[in-house]
Amino acid sequence: MKSGFVAVAGRPNVGKSTLVNALCGEKVAITSTVPNTTRRRLFGVAHGPDYQLALVDLPGFQRPIDPLTKRMQQTVDSSFDDVDIVLLVVDARAHIGAGDRFVARRVFGLGKPVVIALNKVDRLKPAHIASQMKTAAALGDFHALHPVSAKTKEGVGELRGDLVSLLPEGPAYFLPEQATDLPLEERVAEVIREKALHLTRDEVPHATTVEVEEIEERRLKALIYVETESQKGILVGKKGSMVREIGVRARPEVEALVGRPLFLELQVKVRPKWRRDPRMLERLGP
Repeated sequence: MKSGFVAVAGRPNVGKSTLVNALCGEKVAITSTVPNTTRRRLFGVAHGPDYQLALVDLPGFQRPIDPLTKRMQQTVDSSFDDVDIVLLVVDARAHIGAGDRFVARRVFGLGKPVVIALNKVDRLKPAHIASQMKTAAALGDFHALHPVSAKTKEGVGELRGDLVSLLPEGPAYFLPEQATDLPLEERVAEVIREKALHLTRDEVPHATTVEVEEIEERRLKALIYVETESQKGILVGKKGSMVREIGVRARPEVEALVGRPLFLELQVKVRPKWRRDPRMLERLGP
């Protein structure tokens, strides 16, 4: 059997989590258009008859601006120690520039095989894709370069096959039915946070985090934390309309994860400057 770990690296918002989901064949990581949606390291596992491909979804490379983003960058830096392959993701629809080169210098210096995925090629003209592939190819001495669309799954099968071919022989690190290493409570919290991200803008998404307080037979209670009363007002909405809509959008996915119908009780709480509170960050584990 072939098995191993692939670190998925790139700038924020290049589509790393969407690509991990596509490679795994199911949703293991939340996604949004908000930069820094991914705050923690998680494993998404792609299973095959003779392989187990563990994809390490990471926060995007960034210059830390507060204890939260510092912790996220430390997670990225420490995650390359024990991987077998690096999947470098770049955005075909954006300028491939200094930020991508910064990430590339880091990953190509590891001495591990690097596969480049040029993501978001759907709806792009062939000439534009070819030009972006040429620019991406200059990032370093790569093993392979794949134009893909995580959204439409175009090229994802070929990319997965190439990653599997690079895996060493090894044991199964995860159970056959295990798609991710995140515990149930954290997966539920992430789903709720994702829906809040989709419905808010400006600073609110960055100041939002979620903690599952309890899961009972027919009820699940989760706390949505923000940093200010004004942010709380936005998330609660007029007569509770916003928090209700978050619950409506989250409940189908939450019920699928838990495996039964549930009443989803969401409460919005203010925790001033939680992104700068080491105890809060340790508890929430972002």
